[in-house]
Amino acid sequence: MKAVSWENEHGSRTFAFNLNIPVVGKNIDLCLFNCNHEHYANGDIVSQVTAAIMLGELKGGIDPAGADEHWKTASTALDGIRNSFRNGNPSIQTSFIGAAIENSMAEEIFSQLQTQKLSFAANLTKPEQVYEYCKWLLSL
Repeated sequence: MKAVSWENEHGSRTFAFNLNIPVVGKNIDLCLFNCNHEHYANGDIVSQVTAAIMLGELKGGIDPAGADEHWKTASTALDGIRNSFRNGNPSIQTSFIGAAIENSMAEEIFSQLQTQKLSFAANLTKPEQVYEYCKWLLSL
């Protein structure tokens, strides 16, 4: 599956995976757009900066020894997203989902959540957190 679409009280939404977002110049793991499935299917949505609602990083490695490195890579990518959208869509939301989250990185993630630098984070190995992430996405 490449994407899923739905309607909510805010309009049409499409959540897509692993897309190259031109304004960022990189592939982004998790992408939520303000569009329906037809608009997504024509392919130009990735170039419409104002259509992006949320972009996020997914790190699925479960080795605790590499968790901190995964977070550093994701955090750098998320900073790149925020910087790329600063002028065209400063309200872009960002998220992080990781399968291995160690205490040191959890403190940094929590700090970013408190300052709203990061909009949402979840541990992929905790079903209740994945559920909350999905609930959050559906509400945007």
